[in-house]
Amino acid sequence: MGSGQSADEKSLHEFTVKDSKGNEVNLGAYEGKVLLVVNVASKCGFTEQNYTQLTELHNRYKDKGFEILAFPCNQFLRQEPATSQEVEEFACNTYKVEFPIFQKVCVNGQETAPLYKYLKARKTGFLGSRIKWNFTKFLVDKEGRVINRYGTTTPPLAIEEHIQKALGVA
Repeated sequence: MGSGQSADEKSLHEFTVKDSKGNEVNLGAYEGKVLLVVNVASKCGFTEQNYTQLTELHNRYKDKGFEILAFPCNQFLRQEPATSQEVEEFACNTYKVEFPIFQKVCVNGQETAPLYKYLKARKTGFLGSRIKWNFTKFLVDKEGRVINRYGTTTPPLAIEEHIQKALGVA
């Protein structure tokens, strides 16, 4: 598929992204799972709360068909300066993160990753489609459609009911 990907795709499952080591990952592998897609940073005031609560949600629902896809991004005050692999090590060591951390991406501007063009086109935020800050969260249903978007200040645990509903375990 490659560069043919655009915001017109019908499902997140049609995208390919790169993992922290640069290997291609077809998001079709996540079909049938409820996903939370998050742009992460290691040096943000929201880092601890988000990683702690994301890990808690992941542990609670990973066996019920829930997965978190984390995309490091350095576009907000350069709060993610490390390499993708360093980010992964930081998250795993500091917060015992078990969910996948992908290769660093741009979520705004000319170089926006195709996946993020799609997510933003599906759910615009408070001030249009631009991602405002680290830890913006997109909830995606089992068919790969974006259900909702949450800003930085919405803690992961605040959307637990939405996750349960999407999983059908509410």
